Amino acid sequence: MMNFSTIAPAPLDHKPLPQRTMGYSCQPCGRRKVKCDKAAPTCAACRKTGAACVYEAPPPRSGKRLVTRDVLDRLARYERLLKEHGLLDAAGAEASGEPAAAPKDHPISIHWNASVGQESGAVIAGKGRSRYVDGSFWRNIGVGEDQLASDEEEEGGELGVTQMRALAVSDPLSDALLGTRQALGHYHPTEEAAMVMWQTYAENIEPITKMLHVPSTRITMEQIARDPQLAKPRDECLAFSIYHFAVFSMTDEECAEKLGQSRTELLSSFHFATRQALVNASFLRTTDVTVLQALVLFLLPSRYTYDAHTHWILTGAAVRIGQRIGLHRDGAKLGLAPFDTELRRRLFYPLLSLDGIASQMAGTAVTQLPETWDVRQPLNINDDQIWPGMMDAPVEQSGATDMMFRLSRTCIGQAFAKTGKTHRGGVGGHFDEAAQAEQAIREAERDVEEKYLRYCDVVNPLHFLSMALARSGILAMRLRVYLSKMRNKTATNVDKRKTLPLALRILDTDHTVCTHAGMSKFRWHTQSFFLWGMWDALTFVLNGLWKEPGVFSSADVESAWTRMVQVYQNHAEMLDSKQTIHVAFRKLTLVAWDAHHQCDGGQGAEPAFVVVLRAQQERKRRRRAVQEAAMSTADDVLDADMLSWQSGASLSESPLDFNIDDADWSFWDGLLHGGMQ
Repeated sequence: MMNFSTIAPAPLDHKPLPQRTMGYSCQPCGRRKVKCDKAAPTCAACRKTGAACVYEAPPPRSGKRLVTRDVLDRLARYERLLKEHGLLDAAGAEASGEPAAAPKDHPISIHWNASVGQESGAVIAGKGRSRYVDGSFWRNIGVGEDQLASDEEEEGGELGVTQMRALAVSDPLSDALLGTRQALGHYHPTEEAAMVMWQTYAENIEPITKMLHVPSTRITMEQIARDPQLAKPRDECLAFSIYHFAVFSMTDEECAEKLGQSRTELLSSFHFATRQALVNASFLRTTDVTVLQALVLFLLPSRYTYDAHTHWILTGAAVRIGQRIGLHRDGAKLGLAPFDTELRRRLFYPLLSLDGIASQMAGTAVTQLPETWDVRQPLNINDDQIWPGMMDAPVEQSGATDMMFRLSRTCIGQAFAKTGKTHRGGVGGHFDEAAQAEQAIREAERDVEEKYLRYCDVVNPLHFLSMALARSGILAMRLRVYLSKMRNKTATNVDKRKTLPLALRILDTDHTVCTHAGMSKFRWHTQSFFLWGMWDALTFVLNGLWKEPGVFSSADVESAWTRMVQVYQNHAEMLDSKQTIHVAFRKLTLVAWDAHHQCDGGQGAEPAFVVVLRAQQERKRRRRAVQEAAMSTADDVLDADMLSWQSGASLSESPLDFNIDDADWSFWDGLLHGGMQ
């Protein structure tokens, strides 16, 4: 019998059980940022340190972020832009098979030289020179490379080369740099002539500018007229700027009849005397408001004397002087006297407008940004309600006052500058879509109508002018909404057909003002395109007439050309001005007419202004041919001189003495290259 008690049991297999691990680190290792072996229930690091090993599952990851409508809108816009420039296959954007998101309207701007971001400007450079052109306007009036000829070698101011030399035009900055002072006693007019010019200024200019306080300024002018030797330098500046501006506003016949001298001689004399008086008053270092008043009154008519870029530099100096005086801050907030506060307000807005116009004509952006100033509008009061030394602020009126024109203009100007979203450092007038822009325009229209225009008497020439200017400003805003669509390439043919009536209404307003019997004394102001939107209207009409022939009906085209006849009849400066913008529009007019004439089958006679423009073009072509021949001859002689010099002769013995053409080729390349954007 087997004894089971003596049989040893079979040995057991003692392999260790597999250790359980976690899918994430424990909390102590996570805090200490050490590697965790994720062993459960205790990791190796916690066993070694004796820490309590705690595992806690991390929160679940959020789902995939949803693509927002804004992202889809931007993506659709970028794809559209890439396709427009041939950088993306039209089918590529639809490869996903999903329907494209409906794009939002493109941004809208109501600014004259509206820029589309930093990329909109351009630096035109060549031969050691460069020029910056901002905004789309200057590129919109280009007429192509075939027109890139130096048609205006004698480019100068509005008065032409001969008259410019007669005026002996320098500029106050150069005179100030020379630092020469000169007594001006013999430049002062007689007492009788001085008062005639003061009265002319008070009737022709002051109602438009409203920069001065007429009662107190009249006293100063009477004192200077009686005894010029006792005039303070600041008052002498103001007197000569008033004389100069008054003569500028008069006709040749009026100067001969009232002052017994020719207008050209008087302008030359007072232009020099004003510049010299500014130098005598050290205007670049001044903190005197009167000196700045004189400078602004000098620069207002000088835009017709200086070329656009010189005038822009000079207005920039005036803006800097104003900033040093603190003109961009409201006097009431600074604790200044009521009279001084009101005069500062009256000076600030004309200076702002002057700088804006100069910037536009020079093709650059406005530099006096709205976010930097807080000046209130001047009060709606008459001059007899304020006086030097007054202690209490005057009570503003409701209704028509001496300030009617100035305030209605300022009201529209503020709407341009500060409505809508700010852009590029604080300039307003930008909107996400056309509907928002239209709402802001309606508010501006209601504001100017209720505050000022409803009190206007159309029989009063100044009131009539106020109504024309304000309503053209509203039209200009609406016009620029459509122009923004065209710039963004989102305008339909329906949009373009809606744009033409707006442009023609602005041209009609200009024609009505220019032919109004009571506007003769304000002709100095209306002779230039003083209405808002005039340049825009002309650009659209001329470009549209020849670049969009299938959009407009034949009746619309004929109506537009009728307006162009009126423009050239009312603005003789368009035919003979040497200013760059006028030269460019003359070129564009001929291109538009030739295209229209070709579409019309050559029917109909050319308008008189087209005949004149064509004759000018032919004379310039012949002059260029003569100059090119002369330059060719000069090159041959110069080559001979170089050979002679290399043989030992002195180059200084050459009979040649000619100046290199100083026409700004780089600017014309930027101005005349391309077309409607």
